[in-house]
Amino acid sequence: MTDLAVDIQHASAAAGLPDDDNLATWAAKGWQGDEDSEVTLRIVDEDESAALNGQYRQKDRPTNVLSFPFEQPEGITLPLAGDLVICAPVVAREAHEQGKTLSAHWAHMVIHGMLHLQGYDHIDDRDAEIMETLEIRLLAELGFSNPYLAEDTDQDS
Repeated sequence: MTDLAVDIQHASAAAGLPDDDNLATWAAKGWQGDEDSEVTLRIVDEDESAALNGQYRQKDRPTNVLSFPFEQPEGITLPLAGDLVICAPVVAREAHEQGKTLSAHWAHMVIHGMLHLQGYDHIDDRDAEIMETLEIRLLAELGFSNPYLAEDTDQDS
């Protein structure tokens, strides 16, 4: 079993945030690597999310989760998965709109972001099916229901 160190940064004063233990548990569940690693999980508000989304994805709006895989310089090996930036107000709004518990949607977004850090994607239908199947299984192992049954959600990450 591999170990994932999770560095949690709170840059949001939003209500209803999950506790650090849950965030770390969800991140570890999403880590599919066979070596120990580290991830930074930053919880932000809409202004920071929109600025990062604009800078890195040319989209002028906040989004639920942004994933920044660590790009290792040649000849240097560090056990870093990368950074996740999760926008608390967007996650809360989506959970409400989709009829999900806040905890279930947070768990989904953390796992979703962790999978992106490892190269999973949902740009085409085949890749989306692979990623979503893994998300559903990992969330079920944590006691959460299939996040895609509530409605056809469009993950914007």
